[in-house]
Amino acid sequence: MSVVVSVDQTGTELLLAYYGDDFTGSTDAMEALAKNGARTLLFLEPPSPGLLAEKFPDVQCIGVAGISRSLGPAAMERELQPVFDALSVLNPRLVHYKVCSTFDSSPDIGSIGKAMEIGRGVFGSGRYIPILAGVPELGRYTVFGHHFAASIGGVYRLDRHPVMSRHPVTPMDESDLMLHLAKQTDISIGLLSVLDLKLDPGDVDRLLEEKVSDGSGAVLFDVLDEPMLEQAGRLMWNETHRGPVFAVGSSGVEYALTSHWRSIGLIGEGAANRGVSGRVSASVSVPSGGGPGKAERLLVISGSCSPVTAGQIRYALQHGFTGIRAPVMELVDEAYAGQAQEALAQQVSEALREGKSVVVYTSTGPDDDTIGPLRERLISLGRDPSESGALLGRQLGQVARRLVLECGLRRLLAAGGDTSGYLVKELGIYALELLEPLVPGGPLCRAYAEEAGLDGLELSLKGGQVGPPEYFLQVLEGRQ
Repeated sequence: MSVVVSVDQTGTELLLAYYGDDFTGSTDAMEALAKNGARTLLFLEPPSPGLLAEKFPDVQCIGVAGISRSLGPAAMERELQPVFDALSVLNPRLVHYKVCSTFDSSPDIGSIGKAMEIGRGVFGSGRYIPILAGVPELGRYTVFGHHFAASIGGVYRLDRHPVMSRHPVTPMDESDLMLHLAKQTDISIGLLSVLDLKLDPGDVDRLLEEKVSDGSGAVLFDVLDEPMLEQAGRLMWNETHRGPVFAVGSSGVEYALTSHWRSIGLIGEGAANRGVSGRVSASVSVPSGGGPGKAERLLVISGSCSPVTAGQIRYALQHGFTGIRAPVMELVDEAYAGQAQEALAQQVSEALREGKSVVVYTSTGPDDDTIGPLRERLISLGRDPSESGALLGRQLGQVARRLVLECGLRRLLAAGGDTSGYLVKELGIYALELLEPLVPGGPLCRAYAEEAGLDGLELSLKGGQVGPPEYFLQVLEGRQ
């Protein structure tokens, strides 16, 4: 539910535009902006200036949900170049290439360095590329350039993380983000450390100038706590006074910027009627906190192999959900995919029509018995194992669309960053907006679509590492 504050419709200057390298991460960034008071729309394709002016004249930030995390360098260029070109037409103050907060990537898949080079080519007027990975709210921290992430049992350095060090596509074997990125790009990277960021603002400004003067084409900001996050936000926003800025990082970029925007009165209390240039904003949509209420049924489609998601599946099955394993071997094979889709849709539809909530899952954690055989199956079909997310996402997305329309579903949850992007593209929606911030990184969204049966669909997109064990029940009940 939302409360709409109506003010004079003269439009607002676009504060921020971002591209999310997967769908679940894209909603994470939208959540960070919207729950801090900046009206944000997440699109599946870059919106035109005309669309924004006609349907969303009051929007302050926009995102584009993408799939580059699962692509090789050549495919990334084909994906990102036109998107960045389209975003540049909107003339935002800052453009953010949003990556997963665990920074998982490699020179061959989801190369963050490649994205930096493409972004520099389009938004080349900036002096340097800010890089920020830490998000304290999500349990992500960067200290002296090394990145840490919370998981079950504690906070781990990335190369010792129980999940990310074993990621099936991009295992993280390096926690030093500067060394990690050096394998992906020749852009020189400087560091503002935890000690640097504890200094007075004037001293921090001087250190940043030294980094840039010494030839750093990018600067990594350590983040350990909220004051450091706000300091990084101040530095990034101050740079926009020189011209458009291209930044790279997690949703920490959004948390950093909104922290600074609130400190200068750009958003938050007293800022509802003021745009960036002092112009009056249009209506500002703010989550009411009352919650959208419980859904009659929830369909969950999980393409995640994370132990966090596996725990959520177990919890849901113990609390009344029906579990159905997706026939992954058949779905990735064109010869059997159609028949497998039909059988799966009928099985899920039967459970939904009985009033049950359903979890369709491809695996139950990183040690699932299907992961190895699926890789071998893909190789035997002449496909790269890294294509599994795309293949399964598209097939499961087609099943999900059919079930939403045929069963009259109003709420859907997709888990797994690598599959969700492809899944959502099959649904036939064009934009999302925050409906309820259930847990950090896993909000419930309202979908915009031309087709009546899909417009207004309530959709949650969850990364593998996001949410407590009871998260699926939270989405079903629409509660924080």
